[in-house]
Order: sequence, then C-alpha cells, then structure tokens
Amino acid sequence: MQKNKIVLKKYANRRLYDTQHSVYVTLNEVADMIKQGHEIQALDAKTKEDVTAFILTQIILEEARKNNALLPVALLHSVIRYGENVLGEFFEKHLDQTIHSYLAYKSQVDEQFKRWLEMGMDWSSIAQKSMTGFGPIQTLFGGRPTKKDNDSEDTS
Repeated sequence: MQKNKIVLKKYANRRLYDTQHSVYVTLNEVADMIKQGHEIQALDAKTKEDVTAFILTQIILEEARKNNALLPVALLHSVIRYGENVLGEFFEKHLDQTIHSYLAYKSQVDEQFKRWLEMGMDWSSIAQKSMTGFGPIQTLFGGRPTKKDNDSEDTS
C-alpha cells in the first residue's frame, strides 16, 4: 500500500468506510482527501470489486450538480455518442497529461510573474534612491525634497 493511498470500502447502503482511519466518510470528505494529495481506492465490501472510478465519477457529478455544469454540453454529447472506447482511451492517456502540463505551466508563469513584481519593487527603491537631490521632481516619485533642495528653489 502506498503512503498517500487510502482504501475505502463501499457498502450496499452506499456508505463509504475509510479503512485507514476506521470511520465512515462522505463523498465530500473523499473529495477533500484527494485535494490534500491522497490517492483513494474504493472496493465493494461484498465482492471486493474495484469501484474507484464509480466513486470518483460520483464526486465529479456532485460538483457538476452544485455548479449546474462541469463539462461543456457538446463534450457530454460526444461522450455519449462515441462511448467509452474512443473517449476512455483519450481521457486515460491524454487528458490527465494535459491537465498536469497545464498546472505545471501555470505554476511556472505565476512564479515568473511573482519574480517580475519583486524586481519591480526593487527598481522602485533604486529609482527613489537615485532621485535624491532632484528637488521638485523627486516629489513625483514619493520622496520629499531635502532642505538643501528647498533652499535652491528660493534663490530664483
């Protein structure tokens, strides 16, 4: 058994039992486990059949019910029209990889943007320091003219 894997037993009354923590759990709690990075495996308590895909589908359908949509209608039509043969292979091989690639790309872009913001903040402080002694111009950048700068303005 993997460290992050939690085995659930699904009973005929639709209840799910977390074998690791010895408690019954709801679909929302299972979704939270997955969001925390755990993998789950759900087994039918009587037949020992793997029903993980069914449980995960239930979680997705509950999310869709709450939001009144999860997938575009055209895609849902395609899933029904072409069945599990074509789309099952696509989902298994490509969609998961695409989602992971998107999340990795998004993380890299967010990190780069954060670096740019930090660099921008550094440039602001450097600009303020370099504007010392420019009197009235310095006030445009949030600084205050020094006494010396004010004296030079009065001599005109």
